Amino acid sequence: MSVDMRTYLGHVELANPIVTAAGCAGSGAELAQFFDLGRIGALTTRSITMAPRAGRPTPRMTETPSGLLNGVGLQGPGVDAFLTRELPWLAQRNIRTVVSIGGGTVAEYAALARRLNDAPGVTALEVNLSCPNIEDRGRVFARDGAASAEVIAAVRAVMRYDVPVVAKLSPDTADIVSVARACATSGADALSMINNPLGMSIDTETMLPALAAGTGGLSGPAIRPLAVRCVWQVRAALPDVPIIGMGGVLTGRDAFELILAGACVVAVGTALFHDPSSCLRILRELEEIVAARGYQRLADVIGLAHRPPGATARHRTDFEESSL
Repeated sequence: MSVDMRTYLGHVELANPIVTAAGCAGSGAELAQFFDLGRIGALTTRSITMAPRAGRPTPRMTETPSGLLNGVGLQGPGVDAFLTRELPWLAQRNIRTVVSIGGGTVAEYAALARRLNDAPGVTALEVNLSCPNIEDRGRVFARDGAASAEVIAAVRAVMRYDVPVVAKLSPDTADIVSVARACATSGADALSMINNPLGMSIDTETMLPALAAGTGGLSGPAIRPLAVRCVWQVRAALPDVPIIGMGGVLTGRDAFELILAGACVVAVGTALFHDPSSCLRILRELEEIVAARGYQRLADVIGLAHRPPGATARHRTDFEESSL
């Protein structure tokens, strides 16, 4: 059975819900040698900064059981090179592009949004709030609702109305729902979660931290239950705000779990490192799962796990009877 896999990020229609996670698809050209990027919902860029950044010192990545720790930092060529080379390459190929941005001050985020405001090919703007606020003793924006809201309000004020602004949230906060609500109230058209939680690994041979930076972001299957919990909680509190769910998605079943929790879009990240074409496989598996449960539209299963248990049981019975 054919399934209508279309979904919406704010008012923007995507052909399907599978996108890449920021930082995992390079500039797009690296991944394009493995599959047609136009076949997924959108490509998300690495987080773009105003000035070029070399990133953190090596070693910057290390494997852990069921996950990957990275301390890469926001390595990139800066917004000028991005607008000159990378974004035009994507726009010429009609690849829907979610541009991720990162900054150290509210003014820097706003300046980046202003630079991208008239750039062709920007489908949506993802605001990476897991950056230290250099004006507030380096406290990460995403850990504080007021600080996150200030960034989102500044970006929304300068970004053109037809480009959705997406707030990317971190699980490293006492109450992700309050941060999500603050961002939505301040103008976020959608929410993206979760960014990598902080972790650490120590090399027992050298007896030193495995990453030069000490701590790093944990990704991979180990964080999927954390992602599902965050998506579930925010969907329950803000049912009308679109959510991009991410964290440990390796299969279509993983994507389906996040969709049932309330995500309308699912981002694939770490899986791309060992299976560069995993987005298409996950999309195919997801469509097969939705069809096997008797649904013809992806939209009909978004947030379905929030229904009362009795309602879910009745639906299952109806489907089983119809298949006899």
